[in-house]
Amino acid sequence: MAKQKQPVTPAIRMLRQHKVPFVGHLYNYEEHGGTAVCARELQVDEHAVIKTLILETDNKDPLIVLMHGDREISTKDLARLLQVKHVTPCAPQTADRHSGYQVGGTSPFGTRKSMPVYMEETIAELPTIYINGGKRGFLVAMTPQDLIKVLDPTPVHVAQP
Repeated sequence: MAKQKQPVTPAIRMLRQHKVPFVGHLYNYEEHGGTAVCARELQVDEHAVIKTLILETDNKDPLIVLMHGDREISTKDLARLLQVKHVTPCAPQTADRHSGYQVGGTSPFGTRKSMPVYMEETIAELPTIYINGGKRGFLVAMTPQDLIKVLDPTPVHVAQP
C-alpha cells in the first residue's frame, strides 16, 4: 500500500488530548471483513484486535462493549450483569448516530454521545491492543492500560468463543 496520511478523527484528537502514545495503522478495509481482515492485513493475532460494539438495552439506552476480535458477546450474560431484560446490537444507522462514526470504523474514543463502556476483562492482560481509530481501515495500537486510563471501562466477563 502506498504511504497514506493518517486521518485525524475525533478519536485521534481525544488520544492526543490525553497524551496517549499510539501507533496508527492503515489497511485495506473490506466490507463485512471484520477483525479477521484487520488481523490478516496487520499480521497480528485476531485476539488482540479489539472490536467496538454499540448495543442498547431494552430501554433503548446505548452502551459500548469492547471485545476480542475472535470472540462474541453473550448478550444474555451482559443483560444479566446490567440487570435489564435484553441487550441487543444497535441497527447500523442507530449505532452511527450514537457514536458519530460509521459502522466498521467505530472507535470508543471521541464518540458523539457519552455512553457507558464495558470491556471484556481479559483485554487488560494483553501487551498491545489494536482498536479502531475512527475510520474504516484505520486501527491504532496502544496498551490496554492507556485505554483504561482514558475510558475507565467497566470490566465484564461476557465473552463466548
